[in-house]
Amino acid sequence: MAGFELVIFDCDGVLVDSEIIAAEVESALLTEAGYEITPEEMAERYAGLSWKDILLEVERESSIPLSASLLDAAEAALDKKLGREVRAIDGVGAAISRIPGPRCICSNSSAHRLAAMLKRTGLDLAFANHVYSAKDVGEGRTKPAPDVFLHGASQFDADPANVLVIEDSVHGVEGARAAGMRVVGFTGGSHTYPGHADKLTEAGAETVIARMADLPATVAALAEWSELD
Repeated sequence: MAGFELVIFDCDGVLVDSEIIAAEVESALLTEAGYEITPEEMAERYAGLSWKDILLEVERESSIPLSASLLDAAEAALDKKLGREVRAIDGVGAAISRIPGPRCICSNSSAHRLAAMLKRTGLDLAFANHVYSAKDVGEGRTKPAPDVFLHGASQFDADPANVLVIEDSVHGVEGARAAGMRVVGFTGGSHTYPGHADKLTEAGAETVIARMADLPATVAALAEWSELD
């Protein structure tokens, strides 16, 4: 079995259990600003979007003007909370070690936050320097745009059609599919919600798993299925 040319991992909610932490911080700030929303609602509606894009979306939905100071306030508060609380997704290190071939991370999080979370969870060595932030690819190119996925594939000269992406958010799945890549949805983070798997499937994920222990066999099965297609 030749396998995929590249496996791309999202970070938040796939490698590290950070989406629920972000939802707690961001929902508190939005509620204080006059847009009442719970962490659970944040996770369901906005997981996978950058904080800047979330603020723009909230303004469009509510017509509530939001201060630009919320950008910096959220970044500082979230970095502090992640530094204390973020943990690796259960079983992710073992799963990664059982998946052959090149791998990288493509995320909407900033490069400095990715580095801090990966170091805290001990996952930094699993990806070396192959960690790519959509914010470094270009303005306005965060997921659901496909740009960061295409950038990651280009670093390995990989054909997007033979790249597999592991994503936990609808926006991430949509971005990967727009890049012409295949997707496995993941619902094992603390931010998961009823109907999460269905939404990932509707967005274009070929299959959805809830445990990292199932990922190596899933990757192998999808690679074999592709060769037989």
